[in-house]
Amino acid sequence: MIISAPTDYREAARRRLPPFLFHYIDGGANAEHTLRCNVDDLAGIALRQRVLRNVADLSLETELFGTPLAMPVVLAPVGLTGMYARRGEVQAARAAAAARVPFTLSTVSVCAIQEVQAASSAPIWFQLYVLKDRGFMRDALERAQAAGVTTLVFTVDMPVPGSRYRDAHSGMSGPNAAFRRMVQAATHPRWAWDVGLRGRPHDLGNISAYRGKPTALEDYIGWLGANFDPSIAWRDLEWIRDVWKGAIVIKGILDPEDARDAVRFGADGIVVSNHGGRQLDGVSSTARALPRIADAVAGELKLLADSGVRSGLDVVRMLALGADAVMLGRAFIYALAADGEAGVANLLRLVAAEMRVAMTLTGVRSVAEIDRTALAGGC
Repeated sequence: MIISAPTDYREAARRRLPPFLFHYIDGGANAEHTLRCNVDDLAGIALRQRVLRNVADLSLETELFGTPLAMPVVLAPVGLTGMYARRGEVQAARAAAAARVPFTLSTVSVCAIQEVQAASSAPIWFQLYVLKDRGFMRDALERAQAAGVTTLVFTVDMPVPGSRYRDAHSGMSGPNAAFRRMVQAATHPRWAWDVGLRGRPHDLGNISAYRGKPTALEDYIGWLGANFDPSIAWRDLEWIRDVWKGAIVIKGILDPEDARDAVRFGADGIVVSNHGGRQLDGVSSTARALPRIADAVAGELKLLADSGVRSGLDVVRMLALGADAVMLGRAFIYALAADGEAGVANLLRLVAAEMRVAMTLTGVRSVAEIDRTALAGGC
């Protein structure tokens, strides 16, 4: 199929992937109301078109935590990225480095930290959950620092997994899941050859490095369920703040009071996020939550946002609502599934091109100029 817009990659990914993988990345929690609101609320943000503003010297460049970026975009942490393309984390990290934007490696990646960082020409970010197994957390932090990771992203909105019913229907989990996945793989030969066979080992690389033995995908759901910690509190992060040498970003903030707690904790940044609608269905979309959080803590730390972002136009909308930068999750996974590293590279080019058009037509010349004055009729 012809790819002319960032959103075209979703259909390309659906065609290529076995259903259990497509629906795992495409789905949300419960009835998926928040998943839909993330996209619809953001798409409903009206921008203020301006003319004759002399935007010939337009620039997308910005800076996060001392690192210059080509545009205010970060590839978000996504579990099992290596199942969407052969050694998918490596391919995505290379595309991000070439585009001069950060790539964030998930705790539950297929490729381990060392493999991904060794393949990237730029430092990567690393995402970590707060887990019951503190030994794993210490080991992961040590390996991340040894690999040269510059920014640590703590996901705090997953003390328990959300109720993701699509996974049981698709074969990702539920009765006879392994057999159903095998059948689906057989009916998608391109994926089966490129990823199923040539992309091995299908392992949770970071967890296996700690355990000293393979952690297969069959163990994925069970390991997560056994290690997520509903007793998590801010005090559980204090030792990490003391030992980690780089920036710390807290991901999963939806409430201004939690944002203020992140400031008091000493975080360098937060990600305003509802986990892409994959945790608590019925919570606010990120587009609705972001302005209130920006009013509460803007200027005290860096504000990132994700959930519902599918295009460069959406990036500009999030910036106008108060974000300093935006994380892309599903958008880059769709592109990765469709065409590997080349797909992610092209997606980032399309996002940049859309941002340039939007900035030109709203009359702003730099990322720093994008604020609520770019909105039509408020937010």
